[in-house]
Amino acid sequence: MKLMTFTAPTPAQALKAAQRECGEDALVVSTKQIRKKSLSQPALYEVVVAIEDRPPAAGKKGGSAASGEKTARKRHSRKESAEDPEEVLVHISEAARQISEIANVSAPPPRPRVQVEVEEEPAGGRHKEREVEELREIKSELVKLADKVKLIQNMVWEEKKPARPGMVPPEFAEIYRIAKKSGMDPMHLDEIMRLTLEHMPLQMRSSTQTVRRYFKTLLRKMVPVRIERELVPPQKRILMLVGPTGVGKTTTLAKLAARYAYMMEKKYKVGIITLDTYRIGAVEQLMQYAKMMRIGIEAVVDPPEFLTALQTLQHMDIILIDTVGSSQYDKEKIEKLQQFLSTHTDVGIDVSLVMGAPTKLEDLRTIYGNFSLLGIDTLIFTKLDETRGFGNIFSLVYETEKPVSYFSTGQEVPDDLMCADSDYLVECLMEARARKERR
Repeated sequence: MKLMTFTAPTPAQALKAAQRECGEDALVVSTKQIRKKSLSQPALYEVVVAIEDRPPAAGKKGGSAASGEKTARKRHSRKESAEDPEEVLVHISEAARQISEIANVSAPPPRPRVQVEVEEEPAGGRHKEREVEELREIKSELVKLADKVKLIQNMVWEEKKPARPGMVPPEFAEIYRIAKKSGMDPMHLDEIMRLTLEHMPLQMRSSTQTVRRYFKTLLRKMVPVRIERELVPPQKRILMLVGPTGVGKTTTLAKLAARYAYMMEKKYKVGIITLDTYRIGAVEQLMQYAKMMRIGIEAVVDPPEFLTALQTLQHMDIILIDTVGSSQYDKEKIEKLQQFLSTHTDVGIDVSLVMGAPTKLEDLRTIYGNFSLLGIDTLIFTKLDETRGFGNIFSLVYETEKPVSYFSTGQEVPDDLMCADSDYLVECLMEARARKERR
């Protein structure tokens, strides 16, 4: 075994000289700086490599000429290599070189190999240890190459807009695809991605798990919810449910009535008023619910009767008001609901807009815009069990900044109703399904 020393202003140049002189089989023993850079002279690095001491081949004619020709080739090779860039990729695959060239990123000099003491050992044992060492070196280089590729991808990602799916790095690709497929507005998704990259620490981007966790945390902070608070006497609450036809307002009202009257830690006195006298059987359906739960109910058709019904139920803690469903384009019916809300009461009326989760985002925007004449306080979303996309809910809440109060996850009264929770909505969005939870 023979030791050879090479010096150069940079470790990369010294390694390059060693590789050029000794070939790929040389083993790096040590790399160190022997002179620091100063104003008058450059830094100097020393690389020591070990090569097998092989005797020259004998008995071949023309050996001297062949040796001279080989020396000439080496000198010619050195002349060509002197024109190469100083920063070179040593012991890295051609794929890594291509990636670095495409991204216009120079690869840093390779880390020195672990210092190895050279000792005289039996030939078999030395060969086996060298094979083990080579396998370790290969594994180490693969790990460094993977890290380098991710770093380059992140650098490219930061320079491009996330609106171009082709530029999304692998660690962001999964959440981008899920969020886009969920029905979320693309502009909102791009904004969230921008915020994620802006505030997310660089070291967290190397793992898809940490990226997903950070993304979900950011989504949760963007979903306002109305927390259900306990009423303290003499506090009262009047809640009116409004919304288009077919979204389940009456069923949702029955669930709320059962929840307030029987399912909460504190049992409230609940009364019901229905303004839905247009639908055949609507009053009978609600009266049946009220009878089963032993809750008082009043049916009215005009504002004066509405005021009388409120006075009749004034001893109740909570009054729930069911309204007639109307198209979001039927301005006449919406304006008539406004007349009921204009009735003077000692307690303000909390207006909750009820909408179906399977509704397209554009339709949700239209529904909210036309019903906003009534002064929407909170949002209730129903039929979460009938869809696999929840991005539309997120986008509407994000745009309107109106809090969500309840989620309905099925037809069962009173079980399939839960208080709104940002964690739950984000989990539904990322998992593309709703779970039935009773809260």
